[in-house]
Amino acid sequence: MSEPKRLFFAIELPATVREQLISWRAANFLPEAGRPVAAENLHLTLAFLGDVSADKQQALIALAGRIRQPGFTLSLDDAGQWLRSRVVWLGTRQSPRGLLQLANILRAQAARSGCYQSPQPFHPHVTLLRDASHAVAIPPPGFCWSFPVTEFALYASSFSRGRTRYAKLQRWTLTE
Repeated sequence: MSEPKRLFFAIELPATVREQLISWRAANFLPEAGRPVAAENLHLTLAFLGDVSADKQQALIALAGRIRQPGFTLSLDDAGQWLRSRVVWLGTRQSPRGLLQLANILRAQAARSGCYQSPQPFHPHVTLLRDASHAVAIPPPGFCWSFPVTEFALYASSFSRGRTRYAKLQRWTLTE
């Protein structure tokens, strides 16, 4: 019997957007602001599932495969900080309907499958910095990265040798 995996559904950021975000983050946040999230780990979580057994993982994969929804454009044009969780984030001022629908479907499927669901409402964001132990100056509005979202994926998270790594397990294309 295999060990449960720590899973989440997410939207992967295009490589060009990730590179631009890394440069923007370096130019706008001091090194002591927090621990930067590795470029390859930048993503927008749709539904965090926690530790999931192989059986539940297969059920979630089957359910995700039934989702029929058009793609949408995502604009990252907002930023902020959550002091309690010590996170600096990049998000969206106006979430596209498609993003909210996709997250709601995945979160509902996970809950019905008995997977952990955060009691927090869905707040679409990309975590830029962790361990931000004090208030950080957030850059003024005027930044924006927009890109088409044409797929979502299931990821496994693992921690070893002091690093968190995400492995894409499966992806699904959104309809045209």
